[in-house]
Amino acid sequence: MNPFVYSRAADAQQAVAGIAGQTNSKLLGGGTNLVDLMKMGVETPSQLVDINRLPLTQIEELPNGKGVRVGALVRNSDMAEHPLITSRYPVLSQAVLAGASPQLRNLATTGGNLLQRTRCYYFYDPAFPACNKRKPGSGCGALDGFNRIHAILGQSDQCIATHPSDMCVAMAALDAVVRVQGPKGEREIAFADFHRLPGNTPDRDTNLARDELITAVDLPAIPFATRSHYLKIRDRASYAFALVSVAALLDLDGGQIRSVRIALGGVAHKPWRALKAEKQLAGKKPDPAKRAIVRALTTVAAIA
Repeated sequence: MNPFVYSRAADAQQAVAGIAGQTNSKLLGGGTNLVDLMKMGVETPSQLVDINRLPLTQIEELPNGKGVRVGALVRNSDMAEHPLITSRYPVLSQAVLAGASPQLRNLATTGGNLLQRTRCYYFYDPAFPACNKRKPGSGCGALDGFNRIHAILGQSDQCIATHPSDMCVAMAALDAVVRVQGPKGEREIAFADFHRLPGNTPDRDTNLARDELITAVDLPAIPFATRSHYLKIRDRASYAFALVSVAALLDLDGGQIRSVRIALGGVAHKPWRALKAEKQLAGKKPDPAKRAIVRALTTVAAIA
């Protein structure tokens, strides 16, 4: 691990100031992904700004029944078991519990989960020189290498890595909003716009600026989110990343589907909203729609 300077921020403004203008500074929350990458030599920050004392640990209702706000430093285990999440957004609770292990969930944060890096073998091993995500312009070892766990949607000739988060797949289906703070103040980023496809800049995972801090994620009020589920296909039952996963919300009107939300994980550089499938399922009866979804997921899992 390389030498680095450690500092502790007392508030959001101090945290932002600590990374503003510093190209090689990182914010430290739970550290479950960042510290691993530092040990392996993939991340080599010159400075770590500890944000664990910031007051971003609350899960609370938004005014006027607009939904629920989850603080950026809420631990994954606390989110998964919180009454507001389990009662209103069961798909999110299920997704969080499908990820990592109890020990890691006790440390990992909401903001860190949003920013975790791909689990591509070539990205994680500096012994492989070809990784455009780690070193832009060096190539993509996975294109002609071992790529069983890699992207089948939205990939480019620069990168076929996938986003590893389970939580983010559920948040994509919920149309969450990411709240961030930077030197110019606060702004909101729609979840669909937060993560990026690789394109020609695979080293950039998100549209978060280098000097911005995630402060919270807002979950909009969706009455039919109570009828939701998260399904994950993986190589083993415990602590394995998704080969393919799906977060689905269903709004029924009598015997027909009024609307549906579907997001896929493990298949693209970002959580993938299946918008065409959502449109095709609207107006159909649940049983035929269920069979269509199962067929589609079986196909995706076979490809992955």
